Amino acid sequence: MASPSDPLKNLKTLDKSNLSVRRFFEKNRERIQLTSANGLHESEREITDKNLHRPGLALAGYVELFTYHRVQVFGNTEINYLRSLSDEDRVRTFSRLFEFSIPCIVVTNGTELEPKLLDIATKNDVPVFVSQFETTKAYYYMSDFLDDQFSPQSVIHGAFIDVYGVGVLFIGRSGIGKSEIALDLVERGHRLVADDVVVVTQKGEGILMGSGTDLVKHFMEIRGLGLIDIRSMFGIRAIRFQKRLEIIVRLEEWDDSSEYERIGLDSTEVGVLGVNLPLVQLPIFPGKNVTVITEVIALNYLLKHYGYDAALQFSHRLKDRLEQRANRPSDDRAIDWFEHDFE
Repeated sequence: MASPSDPLKNLKTLDKSNLSVRRFFEKNRERIQLTSANGLHESEREITDKNLHRPGLALAGYVELFTYHRVQVFGNTEINYLRSLSDEDRVRTFSRLFEFSIPCIVVTNGTELEPKLLDIATKNDVPVFVSQFETTKAYYYMSDFLDDQFSPQSVIHGAFIDVYGVGVLFIGRSGIGKSEIALDLVERGHRLVADDVVVVTQKGEGILMGSGTDLVKHFMEIRGLGLIDIRSMFGIRAIRFQKRLEIIVRLEEWDDSSEYERIGLDSTEVGVLGVNLPLVQLPIFPGKNVTVITEVIALNYLLKHYGYDAALQFSHRLKDRLEQRANRPSDDRAIDWFEHDFE
């Protein structure tokens, strides 16, 4: 049951409904060797769709299903089609696109639009960019960027660690010791992804990726000590910039009146951005080695991932043993002993 301070309660998705053309250009300038062809790279026009569009049919005259609100990509097909037209038809065909509110145009393969066409785009305040990459490669990088920008995203207060390759997120009330546990795990050779502020992004069906913020990155606050830089202190091997979120561990103070999972047959899940994740409710008290328990949680998750469930195996073994004992004579029910073992 969620407590009032539970960071997963009433989790809100960040508003990512649009993206400015200026930011699109800045983030892809080096990724796909993007340059501005008409100097409108500072435009605040908005991109509202993560998908790209190649306007071949629109250039041919069919605009009934023209998804003009997407980034328009001109590859060899579009450019060669325009070149096949007469000067008058080329201008008329290209001008037809600007009857719609286009965010921007990206021309691939290092091809530049002829001055007449570029002037038309400039007069309509539509930025034109040129990428040196071939169409397929540029398309892939831009799609990946836009998918990341428009993916559902939220912020969770916690500490996120890569433990044996498993993404473990600690949550719990402020001051319960999340950062201290994360620091202990880093000292044991595991890797910090983010502390205090964890940005969770849905990537694909059923996949959540966690990362830190640009400001905090791999700084960590230890109460009584202050801020420390994990990367500078422990080296590059002690950090990760992002990791798939796979397990959530909720830290709670030990409560004698509460019942905690003893066997592990009843798994608990919690929903984050529509994705269900395993939830471990871990009661803590002074002297309890939470670090080692966390390593066991990660290893147990890996075992289950590869098809071995210890709780289920024990349940089957217990059932088989009870059935065997029920069928044995009463005088043959003594506890088995190891022959010739006197140590």
